[in-house]
Amino acid sequence: MTLQRDEGLTTEELTVWRMLQRAQVHITRHLETELLVAHCLPLASYDVLTQLSEAPGRRLRMNDLAGRVLLSRSGLTRLIDRLQRDGLVGREACASDARGLFAVLTDRGAARLAEATPTYLRGIRSEFLDRLGSGEISLIREMLAKLAITDAP
Repeated sequence: MTLQRDEGLTTEELTVWRMLQRAQVHITRHLETELLVAHCLPLASYDVLTQLSEAPGRRLRMNDLAGRVLLSRSGLTRLIDRLQRDGLVGREACASDARGLFAVLTDRGAARLAEATPTYLRGIRSEFLDRLGSGEISLIREMLAKLAITDAP
């Protein structure tokens, strides 16, 4: 028995699914490598710094941040520990919730993000955007919106 027969998928459908997975992994690995080589900054760390930089007051509750960067609460806690040791992020208590904590982007973290962003954007350009023709970006956006993958407006 084949997977497509057992689960009702055609060969084409399964192929497209696998292509999507491989494309995402390829682009992510490229970005990770470029950020590590040029800035000693893992992609997950870059993502955390970006989310904090875009938040009001450069801070987010840990639970909200975990959802935005697609990490478990414990995974985010370990990552924030490392970023705090490096002076890129701080923690602040939440005044309205004694158990709540905010992750806060430090000036050093903002500077590190600013240094790494051109590398990140070049990677997106070379591994994704430059491979697409005119009109394909809009088409991809429409397709991803149908899958509810993006929170972008």
